[in-house]
Amino acid sequence: MELQIAGTNIELTSVLQRYVERKFSKLDKHLPGIIETRIEISEEKTKSPHQRYLVRVMVNSGVGGAAFHGEERGEDLFKAIDRVASVMIRQLDDHKGKLYDKGRGSSFARAEFDEAVDSAEPVRKVVKTKRFAVKPMSVEEAIEQMELLGHNFFLFYDADDEEVRLLYRRNDGDYGLIEPEFG
Repeated sequence: MELQIAGTNIELTSVLQRYVERKFSKLDKHLPGIIETRIEISEEKTKSPHQRYLVRVMVNSGVGGAAFHGEERGEDLFKAIDRVASVMIRQLDDHKGKLYDKGRGSSFARAEFDEAVDSAEPVRKVVKTKRFAVKPMSVEEAIEQMELLGHNFFLFYDADDEEVRLLYRRNDGDYGLIEPEFG
């Protein structure tokens, strides 16, 4: 997640930057797949001292391209940051809940957590074995047989070279021929 912090009419001290980073780096825990979080902090000259600081947050999520916005004002900058962080957490949790409900438990947000639990890859195994007689034929006859069967590949014994060959259909519509070398 990329975290961008910008300030208008205010100096972004290292203490302030660390505080903002600590508060908003946790958003990924609430909705995995966040691409970018942009925080804008500004100090405005207002008549009311309770509205002196403005903190705006925009979150771009990789989950369905959703975007979230939050804005809080306050006389204490750190309290305004706390309030907007809790607003964003609530929005992200609500969105994750909607994804979960729509997918009946198989949403993208849930899949992120399932991957952590199920990190072991499934074991691949042979589930079917076929046996057939390999007849000697030419490449042209093998193409005809493959077309008649409607397959994308065909194993045959090349009568001309007296070798086993694998004929396959390429994505461009032409054919490819694999000539194995036994070592």
